[in-house]
Amino acid sequence: MHLTGEPDEIPLLGGDVTDGVVRVGDTVRRPVTSRSPFIHTVLKHLEHVGFDGAPRFLGLDAKSREILDFVDGEVAGRPWPGWVADRERGISVARLLRRLDDAMQPFGVPEAAAPGARPVGSPAPVGPPDTFVSHCDVTPENTVFRDGVAHAFIDFDLARPTSRAVTVANLLLWWAGWQHPADRDPVFADVDVAERGRELVDAYGLDRAAREWVPRVSLSIAERSWFSMKDRAERLGGGWQRMWDDGVGDAIHRREEWLRDQQGSLLDTLLM
Repeated sequence: MHLTGEPDEIPLLGGDVTDGVVRVGDTVRRPVTSRSPFIHTVLKHLEHVGFDGAPRFLGLDAKSREILDFVDGEVAGRPWPGWVADRERGISVARLLRRLDDAMQPFGVPEAAAPGARPVGSPAPVGPPDTFVSHCDVTPENTVFRDGVAHAFIDFDLARPTSRAVTVANLLLWWAGWQHPADRDPVFADVDVAERGRELVDAYGLDRAAREWVPRVSLSIAERSWFSMKDRAERLGGGWQRMWDDGVGDAIHRREEWLRDQQGSLLDTLLM
């Protein structure tokens, strides 16, 4: 489907790696990538099963950009507002993520979702097997709130096969402050990040077996992120290169250090 005769384009800012995103009326237009066809099938599935917490894919425009409906609401920009560390807001994100992951169960893990080859030197992932596809990038910038409650996730570009433990590890990275203290956003300065992690895991409804994996999976993700970020910076440039130049690789190494040191205490808190 191609649409013409559009209203003016309004640039949308705030993403780290996707340039050229604009709002046109009640729609968003984004450049397509090699992964776009797979992401479109994910969004079509979510619409089919009645999940209302994601944008709908509406086709392509005359410039061959993807068309998504614009999800109105409150989204964090940088620097993060203090409400990113609000307990109730975080709990609402965990509950929305659980609804998303439940909605994706019938989708399974299609062949098109298979991850590419690991970057040279990257260790193999640790954790339970992948059983469904999830968002895997639930940052404050990718979460839309209405009346203080998480309403929708946007930007599904990193959606991929995962497990309950991995999708929750991504949640805790962004909404529980599971970073090295030197890199933790100031909004989490007064938050007990282990306790916040337990609260979000409770809200998601993660079972004990999966909880036992979360600290180790979080460490595994950090161990592999350095290689994947370096690879994307070298291959794709743009925002990936900007983040690398800004020191994201060093921050990832510090996150590894913190997660390795805190494995026992984080696990004890999650299992309380």
